[in-house]
Amino acid sequence: MEEEQNKSPLLHYWGNTSEEDYYTLQGIKSTKSFFTSPRGLTLFTRSWLPSTKIPPKGFIFMVHGYGNDISWTFQATPIHLAKKGFACFALDLEGHGQSQGLKAYVPNLDLVIDDCLSFFNFVLTQNPEFQDLPKFLFGESMGGAICLLIHLKRPKEFNGGILIAPMCKISDKVKPIWPIAQFLTLVARFAPTLAVVPTADLLEKSVKVPEKRIICGRNPNRYVGKPRLGTVVELLRVTDYVSSKLCDVNMPFLVLHGSADVVTDPEVSRELYKLAKSTDKTLKIYDGMMHSLLFGETDENVEIVRGDMLAWLNDRC
Repeated sequence: MEEEQNKSPLLHYWGNTSEEDYYTLQGIKSTKSFFTSPRGLTLFTRSWLPSTKIPPKGFIFMVHGYGNDISWTFQATPIHLAKKGFACFALDLEGHGQSQGLKAYVPNLDLVIDDCLSFFNFVLTQNPEFQDLPKFLFGESMGGAICLLIHLKRPKEFNGGILIAPMCKISDKVKPIWPIAQFLTLVARFAPTLAVVPTADLLEKSVKVPEKRIICGRNPNRYVGKPRLGTVVELLRVTDYVSSKLCDVNMPFLVLHGSADVVTDPEVSRELYKLAKSTDKTLKIYDGMMHSLLFGETDENVEIVRGDMLAWLNDRC
């Protein structure tokens, strides 16, 4: 019976309550739409807003991680932030979720960054009441690296960033070993979309609580194939670049990382904290926590992480 329940379809990570009813129960407003980027890509977007008439405390532009999307468990965080008074916006990156592109194929993250900035500017144009709000970046895993790249490209655009287990470097525990990595880089020149890169099960290594691992695994938009050659080569290129530019980071930031994370390396978060020019920087390493800090941990641990995140935001709004 339990196995049958685990296989039965879920409409949403919270169950089968409709989105409209669930958001109303949570006391927030939400919208979803499609945005066409300047390069012509159709990208799926969402917003999560406080339902009160009081103006939002701040504006948060959120970026999901590799293979993930904004419509399943990722929503838990912006829903929580909207309940606490923040206006949150996000889009499915190229090749992810409901956005255009071959699944999990991201050949050029520089173009993805341009997509993100274009959407951010579009939102502000459509919502002039947000123009004067404090503006923050939020990124999980690969999204954390993208947030750092956005900051490096537009250093004055945002008032700060929250980086959850940022992929400033791919952990050696999931990176293809030598000489496989060098061989794959060569093959990627001729077959970049080939999904053959050997790697560990990221879901198993990211989510601690077994019941939550089941929920994550039932995401209909989650990419479950092997990483594509072109995506892996691009992530290796970008993480090498980010790790070489840590000393140029000069925005207020909060970095949250689990000590038991084997997907992204907590030591690189320590290095970011040490090297960054920022005078307003905070690092928290949670003992025993894994990669999925804001959903995959026990409810008690998730609340600890949320509390630290919310305290940091409130101090800067």
